[in-house]
Amino acid sequence: MPAGSSPKRERQYEHVKESAEKRGESTARAKEIAARTVNKERARAGESETASRTSTRDKKSASQRGGERSHSGAQGPTRDQLYAEARKKGVEGRSSMNKQQLREALGR
Repeated sequence: MPAGSSPKRERQYEHVKESAEKRGESTARAKEIAARTVNKERARAGESETASRTSTRDKKSASQRGGERSHSGAQGPTRDQLYAEARKKGVEGRSSMNKQQLREALGR
């Protein structure tokens, strides 16, 4: 947890980590899931200095969403996640593409 985290966020981190471990995740993966979940909640609550667009504008909290947007989730990655991948791969014209076009350009 980041320095200066509140006791509430510490408890939340431990709870999410333990839940992930009970589901069979490795300790390292459980820690990653917990950190990402708590960091998103901190961003949504205005407790962090920086926050991604999906962290602050998403209508559901990370715990409510429950992995819907993971790469193998219900609707797959978000447009922003696809855009970031397209940027890494150097896809031309990506800024004007919608989600479906980005999927096609990435071969998904």
